[in-house]
Amino acid sequence: MTHLWVRAEQRENEERVGLTPEGCAALIKAGLRVTVEDSSVRAIPIDVYRAAGAEIAPENAWPEAPEDVIIFGLKELPEDGTPLRHRHIMFGHAYKGQPAGQELLRRFKAGGGVLYDLEYLVNEDGRRVAAFGYWAGFAGAAVTLMTWAAQARGGICGPVGVYLGRDALVAAVVADLDATQPERPRAIVIGALGRVGTGASDMCEAAGVKVTRWDMAETAHGGPFPQVLEHEIFLNCILAAPGCPVFVPADAKTAARRLTAIGDIACDPTSDFSPVKVYDRTTTWAEPALRVHDAPPLDVMAIDNLPSMLPVESSQDYARQLLPSLLELTDLASGVWGRARATFDTHLERL
Repeated sequence: MTHLWVRAEQRENEERVGLTPEGCAALIKAGLRVTVEDSSVRAIPIDVYRAAGAEIAPENAWPEAPEDVIIFGLKELPEDGTPLRHRHIMFGHAYKGQPAGQELLRRFKAGGGVLYDLEYLVNEDGRRVAAFGYWAGFAGAAVTLMTWAAQARGGICGPVGVYLGRDALVAAVVADLDATQPERPRAIVIGALGRVGTGASDMCEAAGVKVTRWDMAETAHGGPFPQVLEHEIFLNCILAAPGCPVFVPADAKTAARRLTAIGDIACDPTSDFSPVKVYDRTTTWAEPALRVHDAPPLDVMAIDNLPSMLPVESSQDYARQLLPSLLELTDLASGVWGRARATFDTHLERL
């Protein structure tokens, strides 16, 4: 029997989960065994999973789980260097040359385990079967607007946290902008036709911010892109990948510009393919904005778990998208899981 083990998230400020109780019940009905770890932070209570028929394990018990289980989580594992012997479903961030990703792959190689990277679960056409993109875009635009407002008041964006829902987040951003100055900034969104860009554009519109929407047609010439510097806010919604144009070069810091706030929602600063070259590290919930230039100011928002600001809505949306693939876990040799395994094998061989 295929056994899926949903681990508790150990990343700070992470309340999301990739399987809802309704999905849990569907997997059990289909003949899978499901264990869900207790969690002190998960947005969905453990009792609802118990009622759905899941077996319950202690928080962070997965390292001692039987070797044949499939461990399912979202964000990074603790970076303790231990070999990884299980099959893991998670966002690995390991295939674009990231230093931490290379270390993760070495741990899988040492333990004989397998990574089924959620970013690389794709259908026959190469399109991801599930993504948090919309809510990443929505929350990322919100924090970037907060970053711009704080900067306009002469400061830098303070800590952010969890919101009860979409409407609460919109209300907070609108109040922040209204308290800053009567005129709204202008934003340009690149990748506007995708999930991330749609969420970012929706947040801007909800806050009364005019949006310039760009996608492949506007960026196909490869750059440069002086129009980015003509907007007060730039929201990057394009994943770093080979051939990705550079939207904000390093010399943009000192160039003539109206741009003062960047939301790098795709957020992959350590990748060689990053399209935003003015910063080199992610930001945090405690310190959402990184000031990369003082006069005129330029701040970068680059939080890498943005959907966690709306953990219930983002979890429900993502779990709904992913469930059809989880129902296919009984056949790991073909389909979406076979393709993810082949991608892992290819990158493991390159170590």
